[in-house]
Amino acid sequence: MASISEATSSTTTDHSASEPFTPLRVAFIHPDLGIGGAERLVVDAAVGLQNRGHNVVMYTSHHDPKHCFEETRDGTLTVHVGGNTIVPRTILGRFYIICAIFRNLHLAWNMLLLNYDAPSKEKFDIIIVDQLSVSIPLLRLTGAKIFFYCHFPDKLLTKRESLLKKIYRVPVDFIEELTTGMADTIVVNSKFTANIFKESFKTLRQVPEVLYPSIQFDKFDRVVEASSPEIKILTPSTNKITFLSVNRYERKKDINLAIHAFARLLKSDNIGISTQQSIRLVIAGGYDTRVVENVEHHLELVQLAEKYGLKTWTLSAGQTDKAVPEDTQVLFLQSISDAQKLFLLQTSRALLYTPTNEHFGIVPVEAMYMKCPVVAVNSGGPTESILNEVTGYLCPAEEDIWANTLRTLLEKSEEELKAMGQAGHDRVVGLFSLTAFVTKLNGILMELYKKPSTLESYGLSGSMRPLLIFTVLTVVLAVMLYR
Repeated sequence: MASISEATSSTTTDHSASEPFTPLRVAFIHPDLGIGGAERLVVDAAVGLQNRGHNVVMYTSHHDPKHCFEETRDGTLTVHVGGNTIVPRTILGRFYIICAIFRNLHLAWNMLLLNYDAPSKEKFDIIIVDQLSVSIPLLRLTGAKIFFYCHFPDKLLTKRESLLKKIYRVPVDFIEELTTGMADTIVVNSKFTANIFKESFKTLRQVPEVLYPSIQFDKFDRVVEASSPEIKILTPSTNKITFLSVNRYERKKDINLAIHAFARLLKSDNIGISTQQSIRLVIAGGYDTRVVENVEHHLELVQLAEKYGLKTWTLSAGQTDKAVPEDTQVLFLQSISDAQKLFLLQTSRALLYTPTNEHFGIVPVEAMYMKCPVVAVNSGGPTESILNEVTGYLCPAEEDIWANTLRTLLEKSEEELKAMGQAGHDRVVGLFSLTAFVTKLNGILMELYKKPSTLESYGLSGSMRPLLIFTVLTVVLAVMLYR
């Protein structure tokens, strides 16, 4: 019998009685329900489908109530945790992707057993998979239709700095492409990702559909309680202009760019001492002590800021017992709450979004809805959400250009800033509403549900053989790497 623990459960219904409606049993499988753009998307999708009357359940290999989105811990969504009892997250800090793959397969196997034992009326109709496609062959054996949401090809998210790493990635890349093609429907988060998908998976004939992520407007329309300790600690006693960066503490997010640009801004000849003392950079984002890179990169960023002579301060998640010194120039926040994020977006002069070739980027959309101008690198998904010089600025990833852009924002009048902020808000309302996202997603799922199953075209041996080959190859390579 499969062993999966239940974290939370609730049922919500909200669909029009005037329209013919077929409630589906929808399961989500996501590797780690932490805090990030991918997690925000699947949570929004799950809540949206549940509100339409579908029966939704989420499966994951890791769910920490202290490091997750509210809907996954407050009873809004049913969350089952499994696939984490045999394979660790890493082996001596290495082989992260291999461990993630086998944890995902373990979780999928548990789902397969649970679905097999379930009454016919409770079996899955559709399984929504994202991030890792390796479990798709197993999940197809449930008889459910498989919907794969591709945030970005995993093969492009890793560095191949050594020959061994290149060899190690061969079977991983092979299995990713093969199993991705076994989904019934493939959807991507932007036109940029759609083009990358086609270039990366040349053997696949499927043309992915674009489904832009969205935000829940009501979550951003809430009033922040300024007197709460978690907000008061972020509020300086003197008025300060805040430039904000919101990203996970990962090197690929290039948060260094924000620090370099901010330091250059402070050293600019056009910036007086009073202005220097009135501005600060706040770097906030997902921080997980289990993730070595998060811990290391935070220290690297602190060292970079201090190398410029900037005064820094760090607040860990939930910390409110130590006041932030007034002379802090770079404030680091780890795993901020929704209320803190909302407060910072409301009060910042601009959001600095530093990743290059970001797949989509939900944070700029959130900032624009909050009428906060955005400065982003002119590549990837942000080029589809941000209008240059209208809702913000799209710039090359060059420190001097970014520093000049920050100075431009400092020089803008209140009227100009309000106009830019309003333009961003209007754009988000028109293009990135949760209603539009869920409506399109629901339409795709209903069409998928009506389509005949294509499981027979693969056959049992055909769907399992790649996994057997992959298992043997990776075990052999793992042994070789440790010798």
